[in-house]
Amino acid sequence: MNNDDIIKLRAETAGKDAENILQWAAKKYAGQIVFASALGAEDQVITDLIWRLKLNIPIVTLDTGRLFDATYQLIRETEKRYDVRFRVYFPEREAVEKMVNEHGINLFRDSVDKRKLCCNIRKIEPLRRALTGSKAWICGLRREQSVTRSEVHIADWDEGNQMIKVNPLADWSEAEVWEYIAQHEVPYNQLHDQGYPSIGCAGCTRAVKRNEDVRAGRWWWELPEQKECGLHVVDGKLIRIRNGQK
Repeated sequence: MNNDDIIKLRAETAGKDAENILQWAAKKYAGQIVFASALGAEDQVITDLIWRLKLNIPIVTLDTGRLFDATYQLIRETEKRYDVRFRVYFPEREAVEKMVNEHGINLFRDSVDKRKLCCNIRKIEPLRRALTGSKAWICGLRREQSVTRSEVHIADWDEGNQMIKVNPLADWSEAEVWEYIAQHEVPYNQLHDQGYPSIGCAGCTRAVKRNEDVRAGRWWWELPEQKECGLHVVDGKLIRIRNGQK
C-alpha cells in the first residue's frame, strides 16, 4: 500500500466518530478484520462499542504468560458481560523455554535488547498469528497516551504486519475514555483504581505517582522514547510522541 492509499483512507475516516469508524471498518474489511484487545480501558470501550453496534468483528487477545491475575479476571468478566469468547493467543513454548534458559527468567531487566526479545517472543509473534488472514486490525491507541504515540492516525499502515491498523479512539482524551466507561458501566481492570493507568505484564508494570506520566509505570527503568514493545510500528518506525502512554 502506498502513501496515496493511506491518504485516501484517512480522508474516508476524517470527521467520523468512533462508532462510525468501527462501522466503516467492519464494512470495508468485512470478514478480514479483527480487534486485538490488550484489556486496557480504551480496549474495553471498543469492546463495548462493537457489542452495542452488533458488529461482526472477532476479538483476539494475547496471554504472554506473565499477566496480572486481575487481567485474567477481566477477561472472564468481559466474556460474561458481552456473551463473547476471546480468541486467546499464547507465545510458542519452545521459544519461551529457549529464551529463559539462555537469558534468565527476568531478562527484560538486563537491557533494552533483551526486553525487546522478550516482547517479541511473548507479544509480537503471537500477534502475527492472531492477525493471520486479516487485512486490517483494530487497536485502542490514542495520541495523548505517550511520547511514542503522538503521530497516531485513525487509519495507519502497520509496516510490521503489512496491513491497515484502525485506531477509532485516536482523538479521544483520557477523560472521554473514563466518562464512557462510567456512563455505560463498562468492566475494567481493577488495577486502574490502584494507580496503574497502563497495564501490561506483571514484571514490567508498576503503579505510578500522581505527578508521573501515564506510561511511567511501563518498563520504568528505560528512557521514555524506548517504551514500546514493537507492536505499534507506522511507516517502518516506532510511532513517536508529543506529550508523554495500551
